[in-house]
Amino acid sequence: MDLHALVIPTYVQMLKGLGNQLTKAEAFAGETGLSTEDLLGARLAPDMFPLATQVRLVCTQASDVLRHLTGADSFAPAEDATDFDGLRAQLADAAQRIQATPASAFEGVAEKTIELKLPNGIVFDMTGESFARDWALPQFYFHLMAAYAILRHKGVALGKPDWVSHMFAYIRPGTFPGG
Repeated sequence: MDLHALVIPTYVQMLKGLGNQLTKAEAFAGETGLSTEDLLGARLAPDMFPLATQVRLVCTQASDVLRHLTGADSFAPAEDATDFDGLRAQLADAAQRIQATPASAFEGVAEKTIELKLPNGIVFDMTGESFARDWALPQFYFHLMAAYAILRHKGVALGKPDWVSHMFAYIRPGTFPGG
């Protein structure tokens, strides 16, 4: 499995998509009078992280996939951003760093032994392939989906096209309804 071909485009397109969703959320807040603090602090349940933390954790997951698979230095934000510009800057930085990773950095990582230590003492022993498939991608998408769900919950008009906006590049000309 070519993990570079799987991981890099997947992470980059979804990081950019979340940035676009946040732009819509900022416009929504301006139109409705919802404060930035209320939106960035919104959460789905009392024991879940708020939007700003979900965005930071999306970036952390992007950093962690490179750190574990390629040995790259961590680039995850240390703190939650306090405004929409800061959130988008975190996402743009993560996308740029992911995109800058050459395919050569992924040579042999599918078979690489990954020891994933959790703060609670649990240790997972995986290959690079199982790490990417069974841990990294699900963790990344968990926080992406939580951010999307928080925005929807607060009333931001997002839909499937906002989630998979990268798919518009694949539309066969003449087949899009109304276009």
